[in-house]
Amino acid sequence: MTLSGEPWLTDPATQKVCSALTAEGAAAYFVGGCVRNALMGVPVSDIDISTDATPQQVLSLAKQAGIKAIPTGIDHGTVTLVENQIPHEVTTFRKDVATDGRRAVVAFAKDIAEDAMRRDFTMNALYARPDGTVVDPLGGLADLQARRLRFIGTAANRIREDYLRSLRYFRFHAWYGDATAGFDPEARAAIAANLEGLSQLSLERVTSEVLKLLAAPDPAPAIAVMRRIGVLGQMLPGADDRALAPLVHLQGAHLPEGSTFDPICRLAALGGEELQELLRLSKNQARALVRLREAAVGTAPPDELAYHLGADLARQSCLLRAALLEQPVSPGLETDLARGATVVFPLKAADLMPDLSGAELGAALKQLEKAWIASGFALTRAALLQQLK
Repeated sequence: MTLSGEPWLTDPATQKVCSALTAEGAAAYFVGGCVRNALMGVPVSDIDISTDATPQQVLSLAKQAGIKAIPTGIDHGTVTLVENQIPHEVTTFRKDVATDGRRAVVAFAKDIAEDAMRRDFTMNALYARPDGTVVDPLGGLADLQARRLRFIGTAANRIREDYLRSLRYFRFHAWYGDATAGFDPEARAAIAANLEGLSQLSLERVTSEVLKLLAAPDPAPAIAVMRRIGVLGQMLPGADDRALAPLVHLQGAHLPEGSTFDPICRLAALGGEELQELLRLSKNQARALVRLREAAVGTAPPDELAYHLGADLARQSCLLRAALLEQPVSPGLETDLARGATVVFPLKAADLMPDLSGAELGAALKQLEKAWIASGFALTRAALLQQLK
């Protein structure tokens, strides 16, 4: 099989990198996500290349070709080659020497099969030569074509090498697996037998995997299996996924075409502020989680939510509310959102000065704004000022 029609593959910058690596006889293979996604017809975002050249040889070959080289992870065999502003992550073939469930001690290898064996899933152990010819050392192509996510070798061994692979299994299944075909029984059993290993993982790694999983088109089947075998409770105690599948359905029906799926809204469907303490969210993500959850469990109508939060966040809140309450979405939702997002409060602080100032001024403005919202944004400036007399 050969990759064809892939712009990233035939890009002159990428081919120049490949030519530089192979100039003195070294091998160069595209690997991982770029090959997997190209075969599945999914957009490719990162270009990873495996080679039997050592990192020092990669640096030397890049210099000879006039390609910028950045030793991003040189101790682990990785050098990033940047040509025409396109980064190519080049990593020397590796094999695991020792693992402790969080990190691995690796040694460089010369055999592509050894490099493939240290990867996680068979569909991620697919390679391609610079001309696009696919190389499949472990039989991953059949699994990819069947959208069957399968650990390389023995699932339990792969998991004990890095317990994050338990979470990666569900993330990759949500993005690339066939949920209708179910989840690999060996993988499920191995993950369930190694739950305690999840406690060894850093919050940063766990958070990254959770958010990537929740950003998938439909993470609900994966999350449901995580709950049934104990992963969800181990990772996010108190999480409740009952509203997740309804939310996913509503998002598919009501979000604008081309929208990405906000993982924070889906996290809010699993729980509120208590989950915020279990993950390492950014300040903006934590703030959005709280605002979404508060808006969803509150009673403010869509137009008021849109006035305070903007149309996008208000829409997510309304869909989340419908999912939590198991209620249909109002047929006039978009009209209400558009109205609330565009109205402007007709009063300014200067309108109440100099009669009012300081805390008294702020309280009066807040009270009048509340009355204006309650009127359906109908009260005029004159009518609002009249309320102060």
